[in-house]
Amino acid sequence: MGNVYLITGASSDVGCALIRRLYQPGDLFLAQGAGDLSGLAPLVKEFPGAIHTFDVDLTDPAATDLFIEQVGRIAAPTHLVHLPALRVVNTKFKKFDEERFERDMSVQVRSAVKLCKAFVPAMAKAKRGRVLFMLTSYLLGLPPKNTAAYIMAKSALHGLAKSLAADYAGTGVTVNCVMPSMMETKFLADTSNLIVEASAQANPMGRNARVEDVVPAMAFLLGEEAGFITGVSLPITGGSAL
Repeated sequence: MGNVYLITGASSDVGCALIRRLYQPGDLFLAQGAGDLSGLAPLVKEFPGAIHTFDVDLTDPAATDLFIEQVGRIAAPTHLVHLPALRVVNTKFKKFDEERFERDMSVQVRSAVKLCKAFVPAMAKAKRGRVLFMLTSYLLGLPPKNTAAYIMAKSALHGLAKSLAADYAGTGVTVNCVMPSMMETKFLADTSNLIVEASAQANPMGRNARVEDVVPAMAFLLGEEAGFITGVSLPITGGSAL
């Protein structure tokens, strides 16, 4: 068997593109989504037997624990890619939705802790592993207004990544992050077109990021060539993070 990729948020635009980019004969993909896994269907058909899909609500601790148990019965992951997040909702802090924030913390951070606790020690024992988190360029410099919930969740995930990178640096396991600027995917469904257009106009390259801008960098950090790179949070911003 080749690599075993555990990808959460795999049904997203980025997740599907990453699977297509990474696939090599003999690889196995354990692909989690929540509710709508239709984006994965063409890949399941194209790569028969290589992709196991899981419909898991990561806000549910019991469901997350069961998912981890199911993954463990199939294969030990060699690569863990954590992508999921609730869509950004731009809202003034006085209207901060604490219940929604708790859900997003479960999706992004608490599930990541459970997954890493379950699988990273085994990677370290095997002296081989890659962990990759999806962050945001909003963590660089001054963040946009009215994004407190999103910024807090991503900041917590960033802290987890840095801590894991320090803890496992000597074991053959690397832990890295990508930090794209606004990326035009279905993730922006709840974001105003005016905000999306303003972001594109403000970017030095005159456009927002695209999936094809981000996935190659992710694939590199997950590859063998990146074995001496850990603790990195890579901006993919078209120059807007300068």
